[in-house]
Amino acid sequence: MNAVLPRFLKSAYRKEPIISTLVTIGIVDALIGGFDDSWTLFTFGLGTTGVALLLKLWQMQQRPPLPEETVVQHYLPPQSSSPPLPIITVSKKKPRQ
Repeated sequence: MNAVLPRFLKSAYRKEPIISTLVTIGIVDALIGGFDDSWTLFTFGLGTTGVALLLKLWQMQQRPPLPEETVVQHYLPPQSSSPPLPIITVSKKKPRQ
């Protein structure tokens, strides 16, 4: 969990910096308003978070789905450019004593 959360947050902020910032501001405002019994700040925080999530949902619906293409990546050519190596045979002679 400790390693997953920072990685998730970094990727979220890289992909959608404005929406992630609005969600963070809204959550912090809602937490401060909830603990401080300031219902206007709590409501503002929830509203900001809700607007950011609706904006994200709207953006996802506006984008056409990308066609998935499988890219085959070959690291070696199909045929070797060098001639095959000769086969090495080892003679089984008894060592001299």
